Amino acid sequence: MTDLAPIRLCQSTLGALSARGVEIPAYDRSRLQPRIVHIGVGGFHRAHLALYTHELATAGADWGIAGLGLLEQDAAMARALAAQDHLYTLVEKGGGEPVATVVGSIVDYTLAPHDDDAIAVRIASPTTAIVSMTITEAGYAEPTQDQTAAGERTTFDRLVAALASRHAQGVGPLTILSCDNLPGNGTAARRATVSAAARLDDALASWVERECTFPNSMVDRITPMTTDADRSWLRTAVGIDDAWPVVAEPFRQWVIEDAFATGRPRWEDVGALFTDRVHDWELYKLRMLNAAHSCMAYMSALAGITFVDEAMAVPAVRTFLEDLLLREALPTLTPIPGHPREEYVATVLERFGNTGVRDQIARLCVDGSAKFPTFLLPTIISQLEQGGPIARATTALAGWARYLGVVPPGQLAFDASLERARGHGTAARSNPLAFLDYVEVFPEVLRTSARFRDGFGRAYHRVADEGPVAAMAATAAD
Repeated sequence: MTDLAPIRLCQSTLGALSARGVEIPAYDRSRLQPRIVHIGVGGFHRAHLALYTHELATAGADWGIAGLGLLEQDAAMARALAAQDHLYTLVEKGGGEPVATVVGSIVDYTLAPHDDDAIAVRIASPTTAIVSMTITEAGYAEPTQDQTAAGERTTFDRLVAALASRHAQGVGPLTILSCDNLPGNGTAARRATVSAAARLDDALASWVERECTFPNSMVDRITPMTTDADRSWLRTAVGIDDAWPVVAEPFRQWVIEDAFATGRPRWEDVGALFTDRVHDWELYKLRMLNAAHSCMAYMSALAGITFVDEAMAVPAVRTFLEDLLLREALPTLTPIPGHPREEYVATVLERFGNTGVRDQIARLCVDGSAKFPTFLLPTIISQLEQGGPIARATTALAGWARYLGVVPPGQLAFDASLERARGHGTAARSNPLAFLDYVEVFPEVLRTSARFRDGFGRAYHRVADEGPVAAMAATAAD
């Protein structure tokens, strides 16, 4: 298709794109009802929940999605989607030629960074049954005293103001469905919503707690940032002019509790798994996939490696991760019947080796201070209790400390606690154990463990003296 002029993506051009062989929505989008309101439309949402809903529409369902942008920076997404009748292209990248699909499940978008009435109209609508969200982990934090004094409101303050309108009109309860990558995301959403409701009205808080539901879910799909090169490939190779396509790996997973207040789409018909064992699935992902990402990130960055698949092509890195997962993480996890832990490990390693998605090491280096306590430290604590191996985990932490201490400040990845983290990393250059004084990350059980301290100190010296790849290779003997 490289000899064809690109066609601007919108509803009226779908026929022309289909004639070129592009997969377009095989359903009448006008019949979709916006029963799902999604807060925080970004790449992950469009590669995940919106895709599941699109595939259900293809099978005949009439559930649609209305996007809701509450931040000033959401204006860019609002403009891109509005110009394309809320259509967008999903580009799945595996080992072969990328596959482009036009997704049509988003049928409307409200940009309301300062318009609470518009939010209330959307959420209080009788057609709305689910409010879903991807607002990142920071969005669930309670407001600080300074924020409260300044009159700042959280996402949940604005959500419950709309819920108050819904309750006052007698419309009925809602399901609040978190799709954020944090443990117990439904529980976190319930806590934040009830707390915000209590700040507004105790009776509203009681109604929310009694009538609304907050299913926990585990979401998984590697979705790197869309680049200009992705847009260029889509124009030249496929013939689609899309202002904001989304790129993802072929793999996807969604595990959800079946706790919906007023009905839900049959997402299980297109691959979602409804179960009461979401927590066990969360631990699979956190301690294997997420931990492996963070454990390879800083070592690879120190080694000058740019992409995840490039790192996996280094034998020492792959062996390090495989041993980390099989020998250290896997024994700490409760097996899920029908889903062996070993198969999950194999899937993680296969996904990391995907040469198409080109996931960036720099992306994985973001927020180590928040990630390691959840992804890796529970594994270390469990292995210390059992007398099990910790060499790979301590080496990964040593790599993080070294990264913080030697990489120039302007080149460090974002971390919400970067100044504090960098201070401990700098101190570790002369005294590696000083890094363990980072009490916001390392609990007392680790700071006082002679075995952990000794292992971390030896690992740091290996990374500093022999280099990150050699340090990873050396753990094969441990």
